[in-house]
Amino acid sequence: MESGLQNFITLIIVVQFIIGNLSNGFIVLINVIDWVNKRKLSSVDQILIILAISRIGVIWEILASWLKPVHYSFSTVDKENIKIVFFIWAVFNHFSLWFATILSIFYLLKIASLSSPIFLYLKWRVKNVILTILLGTLVFLFLNMIQINTHIEDWKYGHERNATWNSTVSDPAKLSTFIIFNIIMFSLTPFILALISFLLLIISLWKHVQKMNCKGYRDPRMKAHVSALKIMVSFLLLYTSYFLSLLIPWISQMPQSDLVHALSLTIGLVYPSSHSLILILGNSKLRQAILFMLRQLKCVMKNKDQRVT
Repeated sequence: MESGLQNFITLIIVVQFIIGNLSNGFIVLINVIDWVNKRKLSSVDQILIILAISRIGVIWEILASWLKPVHYSFSTVDKENIKIVFFIWAVFNHFSLWFATILSIFYLLKIASLSSPIFLYLKWRVKNVILTILLGTLVFLFLNMIQINTHIEDWKYGHERNATWNSTVSDPAKLSTFIIFNIIMFSLTPFILALISFLLLIISLWKHVQKMNCKGYRDPRMKAHVSALKIMVSFLLLYTSYFLSLLIPWISQMPQSDLVHALSLTIGLVYPSSHSLILILGNSKLRQAILFMLRQLKCVMKNKDQRVT
């Protein structure tokens, strides 16, 4: 990879890494402070905390993969450590995607106004619905871990038996690609659920507009609809980019390529970094907190300048 392009991609990765940690760390910090002060947290705040923590884990995993690609370290790292690396990656990736989907479902059930008896039943029991989905996701995670463990054990067995063993998982690059494909398949379900939630919210918004008779954005419920739609649209678009970052090395069949590897990581960082910023701007408590911090910083800088002069 040319040095100029490599430096440019490196700069993008570093900037996204900083933004992602600051935005997700801010979400965790503000909600933890609020929890300490009020001794309780709303359901959406609890979702945001776990989502932000899981995204911090994804960001650090991507950085670690950028600094030392997993498939390059297969020959030097203990096989059990390889398994731990993939397990950690799968766990953070799983909760990052599923809690964003749970947030989309939560917005749908809290904001949308649909007359379906099934929807009304779910709307009245939103906490139970979220808890049921969360428990159900653990089944997906368990199956994913079993699949990853199976692939790694097959590779270990073949590698230890015969160095020239011919198998679909006989070399580290193919094993890495195979596990990435496995994670992609388990990532489709949260995307489909988020897409369904988005479409239902659009239907609800359209019906609400019909009832409002051109009252427009002055209606509080209309504002809630639009705000939730913006967050869900951003999630779907950024999730698609993240999904693409997983597909790139698998489709290309060139996980050893520096350019493919760096491009994949750069695209993959956009989702956990940028979407958290959108969540901050779309949440009134977080938005007010960051505006307060910016005002305080401005005052500090102003006082500092006055002392210098």
